[in-house]
Amino acid sequence: MSDKYKIYDNSKAYFLTLTVVGWIDVFTRKSHKQTLFNSLRYCQKEKGLELYAYCLMPSHLHIIAKAASKQDTLSEILQDFKKFTSKAIVQAIINEPESRREWMLSYFKKTAENLKNVKDYKFWQDGNHAEIIESNKFFDQKLNYIHNNPVAEQIVERPEDYLWSSARNYAGLSSYLDIVKESVKLEWI
Repeated sequence: MSDKYKIYDNSKAYFLTLTVVGWIDVFTRKSHKQTLFNSLRYCQKEKGLELYAYCLMPSHLHIIAKAASKQDTLSEILQDFKKFTSKAIVQAIINEPESRREWMLSYFKKTAENLKNVKDYKFWQDGNHAEIIESNKFFDQKLNYIHNNPVAEQIVERPEDYLWSSARNYAGLSSYLDIVKESVKLEWI
């Protein structure tokens, strides 16, 4: 397995993409979005996750983040986050009205077959497609990519109109999560 997209320096910020298996559009339900954002908020407050940008799309989450404390590494934070959200969202799919329930659960169960580390359902794809942020130029490129993702998918016309994105933070609008604004300019190297 390649080390190209691995987290290897926990003192650095990374552009990360967390994707639902099969690119299934799970985050079309408000309750699933809120579960994910509540978990991110918990990671910020209790585990030292520092968020610089985010955008939750129907099948994946983009973030720019780093571990701010030595308590947990970024890899450990993401592992706990994925473990908790996968269980919580699968349970919500089981319990809440969902027209695609049987199909999604069947897919998650089939994906988990033959995996020793997954008990019943596999929700997230392995890995986080981690790319280290080594310059302000790369940060700006990834920030623009994240914020323009809903525009490219024709969900909204302007990035700041998308409720589930830090584009709102950068535009000075109300948002679901607090972030460390880019203007703070990190020491990337």
